[in-house]
Amino acid sequence: MKFKHLVLGLAVSTMANSSVFAANGSSDPIKIAINEWTGQHISAHIAGQLLQKAGFNIEYVTAGAVPQFAAIAQGNLHLQPEVWDNNVGDIYPKAVESGEIVKVGELGLQPKEGWMYPSYMKEKCPSLPDASALVECAQVFAAPETFPKGRLITYPADWGTRSKDLVENAGLPLQPIAGGSEGAMIAELKAAYAAKEPALMMFWAPHWLHAELDMDWIELPAAHPNCDSEPEHGFDPGKTGDCGFPQASIGKVVWKDFGSKWPGALKLIEAMSIDNDTQNTLMLEVDNNKRDLDEVVTEWVNSNESLWQPWVAAAQ
Repeated sequence: MKFKHLVLGLAVSTMANSSVFAANGSSDPIKIAINEWTGQHISAHIAGQLLQKAGFNIEYVTAGAVPQFAAIAQGNLHLQPEVWDNNVGDIYPKAVESGEIVKVGELGLQPKEGWMYPSYMKEKCPSLPDASALVECAQVFAAPETFPKGRLITYPADWGTRSKDLVENAGLPLQPIAGGSEGAMIAELKAAYAAKEPALMMFWAPHWLHAELDMDWIELPAAHPNCDSEPEHGFDPGKTGDCGFPQASIGKVVWKDFGSKWPGALKLIEAMSIDNDTQNTLMLEVDNNKRDLDEVVTEWVNSNESLWQPWVAAAQ
């Protein structure tokens, strides 16, 4: 999955009242991993600000999505609040299984990856969002250069060909067109939306776009581990490889000794939850409106004390 990068500055460490640590744990800084996409930065900074409110020292450390697991296992990093399990191969599940890192629950985000369309398209194709609409209403999604096939904007070519493969395997009357980049895909979708023109696009959530446009998802056949060998799972009972896309799970992970060193912090992280609407809205401010990340997160924290106060109380 591709996400817009956000460059962070120097690591930040904040000191707290030492008396708090007598009950809550060590005064050493909790090192929070910062990965390559804005949504994770938001989750990490929400966790960091709330840990500070609970009296802990924190430090943000830039870390790659795959190398971070070795660093967490070794205790060089202590917390990663947003791990997507669909883009790290088998390294993550093996590290959890071995006990080298500890998963402390789901973050609360409901990730989605698939084909989406503007909600106004249902007026032109009442069978939406059912996948049958891709056959019954293909011409509704057509462009002059693809007619009578519907036009499907897929991920850029260097992101992989999953949409193209699904169209071919299922024999759908769609013409996949690779997007030029994330920015180009968004620009095309926003232009179509403004003119209420047909649009069908491979995309993902959470993303700030969902805070700005009213989009719906095609209900594709569920992913199945045996889809490539058993034809009964996809679009056509006579074909294989025609299931929808696997969906990610997003968890919170910590160093194996996190709970013994910072027991109060562990309780806070276990309780912390972020939903799609929150992340979509904050990403809109950071990525689209070009606001400062810390300012946006601080504004959210100041406006949502009733939500997070029980999490902080659990730490104290």
